[in-house]
Amino acid sequence: MYKSVSSVEARNDYSLIVKFSNNQVKRVDFTPYLDFGVFKQLKDLDKFKKAHISFDTVEWEDGIDIDPEFLYEKGIIVP
Repeated sequence: MYKSVSSVEARNDYSLIVKFSNNQVKRVDFTPYLDFGVFKQLKDLDKFKKAHISFDTVEWEDGIDIDPEFLYEKGIIVP
């Protein structure tokens, strides 16, 4: 079943706290992806912290976004 993002909080440690449409909350460490492609721009913490919901996923300025299924797969459940 497809899980869309219903809320996101960008943290100072380059992680995202993401709540999904199934009410599961997961923490996604984004540091491993900051050296690749468009995500290099997010090394600027101010830019990273501007993460927001767009349609069903997380998006940043300049149209940078990430697949919600990727976030769900890579995330660790927050108790």
